[in-house]
Amino acid sequence: MRRAVVIGATGQIGRVAVGALARDGWEVTAVSRGGGRDGSWPDEVRVRAADRADDTALEAVVGDGCDVLVDMVAYGPEHARQLAGLAGRVGSAVVISSLSVYEDDKGRNFDTQAEPDGFPEYPVPIPEEQRTVRPGESSYSTRKAGLERELLAVGDQLPATLLRAGAIHGPYCRSPRELYFVKRNLDGRRRRVLAYSGGSRFHPASVHNIAELIRLAAARPGARVLNAVDPEVPTVAEIAGAIDSVMGVEVENVLVDGPPPAPTVGDTPWSTPVPVVCDMSAAERELGYRAVVTYAQSLPETIAWIEGRLDGRDWREAYPKMFETYGDLFDYAAEDAWTA
Repeated sequence: MRRAVVIGATGQIGRVAVGALARDGWEVTAVSRGGGRDGSWPDEVRVRAADRADDTALEAVVGDGCDVLVDMVAYGPEHARQLAGLAGRVGSAVVISSLSVYEDDKGRNFDTQAEPDGFPEYPVPIPEEQRTVRPGESSYSTRKAGLERELLAVGDQLPATLLRAGAIHGPYCRSPRELYFVKRNLDGRRRRVLAYSGGSRFHPASVHNIAELIRLAAARPGARVLNAVDPEVPTVAEIAGAIDSVMGVEVENVLVDGPPPAPTVGDTPWSTPVPVVCDMSAAERELGYRAVVTYAQSLPETIAWIEGRLDGRDWREAYPKMFETYGDLFDYAAEDAWTA
């Protein structure tokens, strides 16, 4: 039986990926710091507690070897070197990266978008061959780029598929973008402001579609980079409408032609002045990939999870990482003052 070791197994993607591999006939060892088990996993899944930063612990869970090591939490070059050190005991790897590594032909990227004329203008759709940021220690994007470069450099010793995920969505997310609309609906807000006429598109990626890519890449080892996103790219207005439909509410959109009219008004977690849309033809060609779920189909479980986390709690307590990343997403006083 093929053996898979999944690092970060109880995270947002890991929970689904472990189940997908196990149901596909893999003998799966699910690794997390707490050694937890998801209720949806088959009983045959083995659970181990280990910190991926501990080389000795990681070597112990790999043991005599595995056919594929799936890493949800690898971040920088040091993690790539750690994985490369397991070459010989690991047949191949599948590692989560991010589309934030892309930059446009003028060197603009997600790290420069706060600067004047700094927002990137990517091709539509973005192919994997698009240039990427220079590896470094300055940001999430540059560290992910370093991870990619180090792993691709040792592809002859450890073939690794790097999956550049988009705006990840699904249960167990620590910073769900859908919270922006879900909380407003729960709070009875029946009017919302959307910058860029509600037309922003930032490519979402369901945990179920990423798990399917992991399953396919595990069975077809290779040294490569692939985009990992959903089959469609809804606009911000379409996302809001889909969430409204699931929650059974009607909300009026106030569309602003251009950027947010105030710092905390109309600026959603998807809002961009130009589209960020990825090409999935390489995954389709190399892995035979077909999406298993659409954005709208995945929403009910995502919304149910968010509502459960918010029940009786301040949103900043329920989602501290969201507050850290985006600041005050629910400045209703500022919204009311502007719309008035």
